[in-house]
Amino acid sequence: MLRRCILRPENKIMSNKTELIETIKRHFLPQDFKITTWETLHPYFEELKNRQLNNKQELEAWLRDISELEAVVSEDAAWRQIKMTCDTTNKEYEDAFTYFCMEIEPKMKPYGFELNKKLLACPFTEQLDKTIFFPYLRSVDNSAKLYRDENVPLQAEMSVLAQQYGAISGAMSIEVDGKEYTMQQAARFLQNPDRSLRETVFAKMTARRLQDKDQLNELFNKLLDLRQRIAHNAGFENYRDYKFRELGRFDYTPEDCFAFHNAVREHILPLQAILVKHRQKKLGLDKMRPWDSDAEPAGTQPLHPFETGKELSQKAMQVFNTLHPFFSQCLDTMQQMNRLDLESRKGKAPGGYNCPLAETSAPFIFMNAAGTMADVITMMHEGGHAVHSFLSNPLELSAFKEYPMEIAELASMSMELFSMDHWNIFFKDDSELHRAKLEELERVISVLPWIATIDKYQHWLYTHIGHTIEEREKAWQTILGEFSTGITDWSGFEQYRTNLWQKQLHLYEVPFYYIEYGIAQLGAIAMWRQYRHNKEQALNNYMKALSMGYTKTLKELYTTAGIRFDFSPNYVAELGKFMKEALGEMGVK
Repeated sequence: MLRRCILRPENKIMSNKTELIETIKRHFLPQDFKITTWETLHPYFEELKNRQLNNKQELEAWLRDISELEAVVSEDAAWRQIKMTCDTTNKEYEDAFTYFCMEIEPKMKPYGFELNKKLLACPFTEQLDKTIFFPYLRSVDNSAKLYRDENVPLQAEMSVLAQQYGAISGAMSIEVDGKEYTMQQAARFLQNPDRSLRETVFAKMTARRLQDKDQLNELFNKLLDLRQRIAHNAGFENYRDYKFRELGRFDYTPEDCFAFHNAVREHILPLQAILVKHRQKKLGLDKMRPWDSDAEPAGTQPLHPFETGKELSQKAMQVFNTLHPFFSQCLDTMQQMNRLDLESRKGKAPGGYNCPLAETSAPFIFMNAAGTMADVITMMHEGGHAVHSFLSNPLELSAFKEYPMEIAELASMSMELFSMDHWNIFFKDDSELHRAKLEELERVISVLPWIATIDKYQHWLYTHIGHTIEEREKAWQTILGEFSTGITDWSGFEQYRTNLWQKQLHLYEVPFYYIEYGIAQLGAIAMWRQYRHNKEQALNNYMKALSMGYTKTLKELYTTAGIRFDFSPNYVAELGKFMKEALGEMGVK
């Protein structure tokens, strides 16, 4: 029989790290089976498609076999992408990823459609426990309705094309004092007290990015065309409406997103203005420039919390251990399994991610650490994702662990805020610890207007079909201005600001995946408010909610976490007031 969801008791989280994970035992596929070609995979899909299901028990066994196959295939695909992002210069890695996207994945999709139809049509599906299976069956029904044969090759082409963004961005570097730096490494100079150095580095970085402006526009045009064709084939007027359905946004609408934009502009943007003016006063500047936003006054060195990726991981484990031992055991297990690639280097794709690995169970953290405070936040963030992977790992089916981004990002963003109390492990000096915490609150507040900017821009991009590059630039300038404080003087860098959207990899690689950050950031603020009131209860709620994977709806998961799935203006105003009080406690008024 298919087991119910396994929830670890609130007061008894596994303490032995050897118990944290268990590689899925294969019963359907041979133990030594490796994915090489579609021909090797094909018989297993055929068997699942043609198998007779005569009762509920056979249906449950069939679902377990599908889950096993999904786990093996998804982990193989994940490793291909991980290797490629770790070294974008390696042609062998690129070819392996491209082969999967073009030769294997397109052939699997028709079978996925057939298996979905088989499940929905099976008379015993109604006997499955709806308290667990409702989100899964809803997603299966949604996928079946969206599927079109003609979109399979287009989606394959789109997956390969989107990866070009990482190759283009990963190749960017500049020279400072005769030494080459990646863009992530160079960003450290923007925290330097030497304003002339900051300006020089900022100018070099912007010039370097603008070198690829036309190439990135051309790439985006190709992606726009493919995405619109996919939407049209599925019967949608535009890609926005198609993508809302594909992402399974059952709990909110485009109109709710517009309300979020307006609420952030009204209740959060004024807090960002307070922070910008606070930094301007601290720097003693008459005018803020783009290279001043992360700077400290003369005589104050940038925060330097660690030197190497190894030191970052060790200190992160100590932070997680003081927060909850289970959290540190997750990172320790990953380190032992070589599931951490943390340092920035040339040829490495930009950004950071936690990649779940469905069969061997322990995820992989990828990032571009360069010794900055931002890297500490990224490590806490991706570590939160990793904890989510471990907590949901005991769930029976792979599909139960395919949770929506709105809960995935709640896991990561809440971990950032929870962990602040323990950052003394990175900063022994009280004044540096205070600066670090303030930087996190600045990030939490400033990211919300940026999320609103990117999300509103995406709505424009995909509902203005056939727009020109010039129209795109004008729309970006208008929307960016709407969510800007107006305090910083960008004169001389207007062209760079016009193309600032090209820095956001989500627009290229994962379209419309961005509002989730905003929803989850509000949720994380609410979690932090709960944590400050009752730490033990907040952590119990957090772990219980994450352990559920996607066996409950988003609203139910948020309720389990002790917060509301809500981004209405009134709620945003309430959370904004809480953040304003928190800033006041930090001496920012």
